[in-house]
Amino acid sequence: MSITKEKKSEIIKAYKTTDQDNGGSAASQVAVLTERIRNLTEHMKNNHKDLHSRRGLTQMVNRRKKLLAYIKRRNVTEYEELIKKLGLRK
Repeated sequence: MSITKEKKSEIIKAYKTTDQDNGGSAASQVAVLTERIRNLTEHMKNNHKDLHSRRGLTQMVNRRKKLLAYIKRRNVTEYEELIKKLGLRK
């Protein structure tokens, strides 16, 4: 259900914005949240009555939505590249 440290560090390495970024940038946070959301979505397909996990999923989606809005305000081209790279919108 959750992601491993190795997987998280791989995601951060792929989406970091500077060389000194250790996962604090908005882009890397969005990427990690996206992976967690995908994992939890699979869990919810099998356990549709798990209301506690559903609440956590909703919170993660809302946090990602806020971070994406922040990125879009700061730099629209970076936002569009991130959306395309993550495959969030079609």
